[in-house]
Amino acid sequence: MLLALTAISPAQGQQSATYDDRPKITVSGEAIVKVQPDKIVITLGIETNDNDVNAAKQKNNDIMRKALTAIKECGVEEKDIQTDYLSIEPRWKEYERYKFLGYFVRNTLVVTLNDTQKVEELLTKALQAGVNYIHGVDFQTTEFKKYREEARVLALKAAKEKAEKMASVLGQTVGNPIQINENPDGAPWCYYSSWSGWGRDRGMSSQNVIQDVQGFTGEISDTIALGKISVRANVNVVFELKQ
Repeated sequence: MLLALTAISPAQGQQSATYDDRPKITVSGEAIVKVQPDKIVITLGIETNDNDVNAAKQKNNDIMRKALTAIKECGVEEKDIQTDYLSIEPRWKEYERYKFLGYFVRNTLVVTLNDTQKVEELLTKALQAGVNYIHGVDFQTTEFKKYREEARVLALKAAKEKAEKMASVLGQTVGNPIQINENPDGAPWCYYSSWSGWGRDRGMSSQNVIQDVQGFTGEISDTIALGKISVRANVNVVFELKQ
């Protein structure tokens, strides 16, 4: 006769001893805090072309100088203006390699505007200076941490209130929280705005609210409503259930 002996490791014994068999309820809570933006990051694009590469570069440089002057006239300091992207490439007509379209020079400026009331003035002057793309207008708040914490507190309160209401239907009450997870979808905090646009995705999450507006001339009027941005928090909470 053979006897089979099973050894139980200390870790397995400890796992069995610490198994939590308490009745539980798992709920999610979400909160959105509306915030008035106090900073705007604007991404502007300049594209020029010519059959001569030096001429194409010179055209781009001329527009860049005019745009920088116009931007500074709006009270933007030099430290708040950065070159974000520069490329020079030859292009041919699609499917017709022999038909040369010229050299295309693209330059991108990122401007941080701390006076939100000047956004329309800045965009108008930049476009009049020769800028032909608005790649992104990003509304932000400099007190993001403060509002993030406020949203988190409200999300936790919402989760507890939900758990209490659900438990009461079953004739039970909610005990202490057993586990808390913040934003399991991996997108911890996001900006949202009512001003939306179309165009390329620059990989900057959802806080970009207008992208790739091109071909404007003249003035921009009644196109930008600052409104409010939203800071969102989401949590999952496991509570103990009691009779």
